[in-house]
Amino acid sequence: MNQEIQDLIPASRGLLALGEPTHLEPSFGWVRNGLFARLAGLGFRSIAMETDRAAALAVDDHVREGAGDLDAVMAAGFSHGFGKLEANRALVAWMREYNRDRPAEERLSFHGFDGPMETTEAPSPRSHLEHARDYLGLDLDIAGLIGGDERWSRTEAILDPAASPGATPEAERLRAVADDMLVSLYARAPELIAATSRPAWLRARTRLTAGLDLLRYHRQAARRLDLGPRLNLLASTRDALMAQNLLDIRTAEAERGPTLVFAHNLHLKRSPSGMAMAGERLAWSGAGAIVASLTGEEYVFIACSLGRSDTIGLGDPAPGTFEAHLTGTAETAPWVLTGPTAPDSARTRTDQVQEQGYFPLDREILDSADAVLHIPDGPAAAEAARG
Repeated sequence: MNQEIQDLIPASRGLLALGEPTHLEPSFGWVRNGLFARLAGLGFRSIAMETDRAAALAVDDHVREGAGDLDAVMAAGFSHGFGKLEANRALVAWMREYNRDRPAEERLSFHGFDGPMETTEAPSPRSHLEHARDYLGLDLDIAGLIGGDERWSRTEAILDPAASPGATPEAERLRAVADDMLVSLYARAPELIAATSRPAWLRARTRLTAGLDLLRYHRQAARRLDLGPRLNLLASTRDALMAQNLLDIRTAEAERGPTLVFAHNLHLKRSPSGMAMAGERLAWSGAGAIVASLTGEEYVFIACSLGRSDTIGLGDPAPGTFEAHLTGTAETAPWVLTGPTAPDSARTRTDQVQEQGYFPLDREILDSADAVLHIPDGPAAAEAARG
C-alpha cells in the first residue's frame, strides 16, 4: 500500500516525525527536503531538526530575516557537524528564498530540538547563562562560578564522575542562580518585552534553558555509577531534554501550522530505543516515545529504512529481511512511502556494521510506526531527489 504524504498529516495540526536510520547516508536529507517543500504547500510552517536548539537560532534568523552569511550560518547554526551536509545547506537556502517575499506570519521557521551536547560530550554553560544575565541586567559573576570552560568540555567530565564539575558546590550554586533567573525572566516578561521585543525574550529563554540543560546533564554525569548505567542515564537524560524542547517548539508553532521533525529513528520512534556503546548495551525511551505518550494522536511517526548504499558500504539486504521486502514493493521508484507492514516471516537484517551508523528495521519499530519511507538505493535516491 503506497501512501501520499498528505494522508499522514495529523488532523490536530501537530508533529509529523520523519526518522532516518543513519546520519551517514545523504539521500534521507535530500528526500526530506522535497517532502518539506510539499508540506509547506499543505500548511506546514516549521521544521525541527536534531541539532542544538540554541545554535539553531542563527539558522532561523537567516531563513526568516536574511540575517548573516550562509557560510557563517551553516558553520555556527548546526551541531554534530550537520552544517557540513550539502542537503542541509540546500534546505536552509531554499527556506530563505521561500520566505523572502512572504509576510512574517507565512514564513517558514527553523528549529533545533537537541540540547547543546552529545551523549559523551557537554560544553560549559557559561555563554548561555551570561546571555540571560545580560538580558536581565543582573550583576552576577557567572565566569567565577564556572571556572575554566575546559573543565566542562573535556570528555573526562562526562565519562569519569571523579572528573566531573557537575556536583561541585559551584555547580550547585549555578543551578540555583539559573533557576532564579528563569523565574525572574517570567516575572518581568511584560517590562522586558516592552523594552526589547518578544523574540528577544524568547531568545533569552532559549539560551537560559540551554544553560540549565547543560547543568542538569553535568549533574547526571557526576553520579558515581558503573559505565553502563551512567551511559544509559545520559542517553535517557538527553532524550528527555529533546522531548521538552519538542513540546516547547510545538506550543510556539501551534497556531501557525504543523511541524516536520527530522532526526535519527532512535530519537523519534515510539518503541524503546537501544544501542551498543563502549561495550555496553543501552536501553531508554527516546524523545518520540516521550512526546507520543504525552500528545497522543498529535504525534505521527514515519520510520525510514535503507536497502543498499555504496556511500556507506551497505550491500543489498538478504532475502527475507524487512528491507528486502520493502525494496520489492518499491519496484523502480527511488523511494516509497508505504504502510508499516511486512510478512510475518520477515526478519531483521544482520549485515550492517557499527561504522555505518545504520539501525535496521525490526518488528518493534514497524509496530510503532504510522508509515515507512524506504529507500532501496541511497545514491540513486539522492540523485533523483536533488533533481
